[in-house]
Amino acid sequence: MEWLTDHKIPVGKTAKSVFDWLQHHGAWFFDGLAEWMERLIDGILWVLQSPHPLIIVAVFVGLTWYLQRSWKICLLVFLGFLFIINQDYWEEMTESLTLVLSSCLVCMAIGVPIGIAAAHRPRLYQFLQPLLDLMQTLPTFVYLIPAIVFFGVGMVPGLLATVIFVLPAPIRLTYLGVSSTPTPLLEAAEAFGAKGWQKLVKVELPYALPQIMAGLNQTIMLSLSMVVIAALVGANGLGVPVMRALGQVNTALGFESGFIIVVVAIILDRMLHLGKDRT
Repeated sequence: MEWLTDHKIPVGKTAKSVFDWLQHHGAWFFDGLAEWMERLIDGILWVLQSPHPLIIVAVFVGLTWYLQRSWKICLLVFLGFLFIINQDYWEEMTESLTLVLSSCLVCMAIGVPIGIAAAHRPRLYQFLQPLLDLMQTLPTFVYLIPAIVFFGVGMVPGLLATVIFVLPAPIRLTYLGVSSTPTPLLEAAEAFGAKGWQKLVKVELPYALPQIMAGLNQTIMLSLSMVVIAALVGANGLGVPVMRALGQVNTALGFESGFIIVVVAIILDRMLHLGKDRT
């Protein structure tokens, strides 16, 4: 087998050459992208941390009532946030929530239009499928290497790695929702003289809304799962105490910070749950 290993395909060297070329010739682009992402993160963080925590809690409870119309879910959200405040993890929670919300804004803004385009162009989706599979199956730690090379350490590389990992979810679910629109609905819209964009806005998007919202839910959950990994590149939030607990073999700190992540996941999931029963 030595004859085969002696002629190794230069996958790693090729990737390094590509990254070196991008770093040398695309510094202006990556610097501008980093500045834009920093402003987005700083803006969301300011909104979450400037007011009193109870004001933010009240806003989330109000948003939950608007979305779910259920006092039980509102109570769950309220008690969940009170528990986070009680455990003195409010600042870390808002930092992680900032990363989650930032990645949601970026992923939905990019993923939904791509999903719509792919639903109307089957060849485009065939081209995207292997790329989406690669983005979701490639170990997330691999994303951190070019992220550090291009953006250094901090919240920005954490956001970039999160977006790369999460982006396939809204693309796939938007594609599924739009492409599964019943043909009779589209034919009825055409019979009434609807144009392409009118069919999209009045027929396809309303029909695909549950799938798009499911994509949003998956985006939030997957972003939250990246909190600990993002801490490896200097991103603040709930991943920091988890990594500290791992380094110190501190069971109490690990369970405490890990349970807070679970509470945040439950809160966000119940807020965006689209179940039929909203009693």
